[in-house]
Amino acid sequence: MQIIDFTKEWLPQAVCLAAENYAEARAAVPALPDAPIPPLDFFAENGMGVAAVEDGTLLGFLCGFNPWGPVYCTPDTMGVYSPLHAHGVQKENRVKIWQRLYQAAGAKWAKAGAASHAISLYAHDIDAQRALYFYGFGARCADFMRPLTDIEAPCPPGLRLAELHAAESACLRPLRRALADHLGASPCFMLHTPEGMDDFLDRREQHPPRMFAAFDGDTPIAYIELDDEGETFASCAPGTGNICGAYCLPEYRGQKIAHALLQHIVKTLRDEGAVRLGVDCETFNPTAMGFWSKYFAPYTTSVVRRIDENAVLF
Repeated sequence: MQIIDFTKEWLPQAVCLAAENYAEARAAVPALPDAPIPPLDFFAENGMGVAAVEDGTLLGFLCGFNPWGPVYCTPDTMGVYSPLHAHGVQKENRVKIWQRLYQAAGAKWAKAGAASHAISLYAHDIDAQRALYFYGFGARCADFMRPLTDIEAPCPPGLRLAELHAAESACLRPLRRALADHLGASPCFMLHTPEGMDDFLDRREQHPPRMFAAFDGDTPIAYIELDDEGETFASCAPGTGNICGAYCLPEYRGQKIAHALLQHIVKTLRDEGAVRLGVDCETFNPTAMGFWSKYFAPYTTSVVRRIDENAVLF
């Protein structure tokens, strides 16, 4: 087995490998769509990818986007990200191939100035996760999918569920700020500066996603937001809704308000002709993981490694 640069000559075999890996995921999570692998030409041209080959056969490949920053809002830190379709590895000897691929790709990424290395893996692919775990990677976020089947969760008495108009976006600012505070605390530590948070809220209200909320009187106490596209090529398939934000005030938890709101969304999307619903969340957010895993099946786990910054300086 040789590890070489990933170039255009390997594109046909790479698409087949990526499709085989996605077929494994669909077998594990039937709600996933029959979606084609996106074009890989960019990854054959940007110099960030590597391939494992033997006797003219592609055993695996690992590519990534160009370095970007500041990664995860960390000043002076660059990162490389390999999305779900930018890698593929055969079943046989998968752990060793993954480790050889990352060893070579990681060297490229560090040379390009990236201290943060992130890769989206399939949730069922324990071999890939094990290979990277021993190379210092840990989970950061996950993607989930479910069919639009009903959830047994009626709206609690005295509350009201409704879809909001774009002009009503500002009424969710207290809930969005509460979510930001939650994500900034332990164990998430996704802390934004006050200025950065205000800028995010302003942009959210100027160009809001689709919004659903639960009201106690005139006060919103929980919300779920939807977007047309998600974080993976699978979540961008036609007929797919994507949750891009959610929060319920702590004092209202335990009444299955978020469950009822989710059911309201499921019925709305199904009536509109959609067939599935996706969501992504941080795996280190126990509140989110506890809720979404009740109703959704995970199909990705994204892992991240932060290497010694000295490795990108010398």
